[in-house]
Amino acid sequence: MEVTADMVKTLREKSGAGILECRNALKETSGDIEEAITFLRKKGMAKADKKGDRTTGDGAIGSYIHPGAKIGVLVELNCETDFVAKNDEYQALLKDIAMHIAAAKPRFTSREDVTQDVLDKEREIFAHQARESGKPENVIEKIVDGKMSKFFEENCLLDQPFVKDTSISVQELIKQKIATLGENITVGGFSRMEISK
Repeated sequence: MEVTADMVKTLREKSGAGILECRNALKETSGDIEEAITFLRKKGMAKADKKGDRTTGDGAIGSYIHPGAKIGVLVELNCETDFVAKNDEYQALLKDIAMHIAAAKPRFTSREDVTQDVLDKEREIFAHQARESGKPENVIEKIVDGKMSKFFEENCLLDQPFVKDTSISVQELIKQKIATLGENITVGGFSRMEISK
């Protein structure tokens, strides 16, 4: 099948990928735009994984104040160079993550940041609940593991479904930007403040 300029243009608008990448993706998927987007995302994620070990010594701090000025967020987003830190797409990501934190109220940045005492307490509570509901001992560990996955998804920023597109996690959103911007990106930390009555 022949890949036309219009097809490449449509895919570029939808994916943000380069002309050559779009042309190759369309060839690989016989001109199917949706399949080509999936192809590009997979390729981008693989690229992003390779960049994951690179040092993020630069970046920017962004903020978000929710209308009504009762919720505010500061977030540190790190990258490799100030060139990327000043990029509009990077700045938009920074704002999106700050807004996500305001809405989703994560307690931790990643699973690694959850303290051992919190992990132990949660596991103990989940095991107790399973026993109380009459579950046999041999399945309690599996139940606890399942509930811990849910706990991470609700409480860890990188595991949370992104508020603007719940089909991806915040970590997947960041990986997409790593693929497009060509640099490793990490969340250095955040602070969320809320005035409650």
